[in-house]
Amino acid sequence: MISRRTQEIKPFIVMDVLEKAQSMEGAGTHIVHLEIGEPDFNTPLCIKNAAIRALEAGHTHYTHSLGLRELREAICRHYHHRYGVTIESDQIIVTSGTSPAMFLLFSALLEPGDSVIISDPHYPCYPNFIRFAGGKPVTIPVYEDDGFQYRPETISEKIDNKTKAIVINSPSNPTGTLLSPDRIEAISKLSPYIISDEIYHGLVYEGKEHSILEYTDRAFVLNGFSKTYAMTGWRLGYLIAPKAFIRAIQKVQQNFFISASAIAQWAGIAALEDAGDDVARMRRTYDKRRQFLIRRLKKIGFGITVEPTGAFYVLANAKRFSSDSYKLAFDILDNAHVGVTPGVDFGENAEGYLRFSYANTLENIAEGMDRIEQYLGRISG
Repeated sequence: MISRRTQEIKPFIVMDVLEKAQSMEGAGTHIVHLEIGEPDFNTPLCIKNAAIRALEAGHTHYTHSLGLRELREAICRHYHHRYGVTIESDQIIVTSGTSPAMFLLFSALLEPGDSVIISDPHYPCYPNFIRFAGGKPVTIPVYEDDGFQYRPETISEKIDNKTKAIVINSPSNPTGTLLSPDRIEAISKLSPYIISDEIYHGLVYEGKEHSILEYTDRAFVLNGFSKTYAMTGWRLGYLIAPKAFIRAIQKVQQNFFISASAIAQWAGIAALEDAGDDVARMRRTYDKRRQFLIRRLKKIGFGITVEPTGAFYVLANAKRFSSDSYKLAFDILDNAHVGVTPGVDFGENAEGYLRFSYANTLENIAEGMDRIEQYLGRISG
C-alpha cells in the first residue's frame, strides 16, 4: 500500500504543462515555452571554469556535511556586502538545491500539528513540504491591487499557539512582486520564526530586495544559485539558520544527503566572487523582456494592476477570458502551442490568473504573445 502522505501530495501543475508540451514537441509541434521558471542562459564561463579546475584538482569526494568552509565563508561575505548583515559560517548548511534545504528546515522546525503561515498565491511546493514534515499550512490571501503583498495585521489574526513560522518570498514566485521594507519589518516582529525564501534575490529591476536578516535573527533564509547564476542543473543551494538549529539540521543532512556536490560547491564560490558582470548582463536582458511582456499582455487584454519588478514572472489576470485557469492554460497549449502556467497551481486565490515566465528569448516571447493574441481573438470572436 502506498503511504498516505505521498498519495496526498498535489501534482506540480507547471510540470504537467511542461511534460505535455514536450510530448507535443516529440510529435513535431513547435512550442513556445513561457511556463517554466528556468533561466535560458548558459552558466557563466567563470563558474564552469571553476568546476573544471575542481575536477582537475581532484575535488571529487564528500565535503563536510555543512558544506565547504570556503563556500560558507563566501556566502557570509556576500550577505555582508549586499545587505550589511553579519552571519557566521557555522550558521550555513550547503545543500543540493533549495528543495533539500526546505526539507531539512521543516524537518527540524515542525512537530506534528504545528502550523506555518504562507501567502496565497504561493510557490506550490511550500504546503507539500510542510505537510510532509507533519505540519499544517495556513494560507493568507494576498491581492492583485495590493501588489500581492502580505498585510501584517492579517497575519496577526492567524497566529496562534501552534504557529511556528511565517514564510515570505520576495521577489515572489509566481507574482514577481517585492515586499516593501516596512512590511518586511512589521512581519519580522511576528511569530516565533520567519522563513525567507530569497532565491530570486539578484533579479530585481526596480527598487531593492531586502534580506530578512536585516530585521531579525529569528529567521531562516533559503537561497541558492539556480536562478541568479543560471545554475539550475548544478543543484546548489543553502540554508542560513539560527545556531541553535544547526546541529539538528546537520544530522538530517548527514543521514539523508551526506553533502552537496563538491564540484558544484567550488563553482559556487566563483559564482559569488567572479560572476557579477555576467549577472548584471542577464538582469538587463530580463528587464527588457519584462517590460516587453507586460506591454503585450496588457494590449491583449490581461489585467496587471501592479507591475512585477523582480524574478522572471508575470501573474496576469485572465478572468475576462476564463475563470478556469487550468482549462485555459491547456487550451492555449493545445491550440496556440504556447506553454503557460495556470494560476490555480499557486493556490485558490490565484484561480483566474495565468503565470507567464520571461526566462526565454525576446523573439520567442514575441512569438508566444502573437499566438496567444490570435487564439484569444478567435475564441472571443
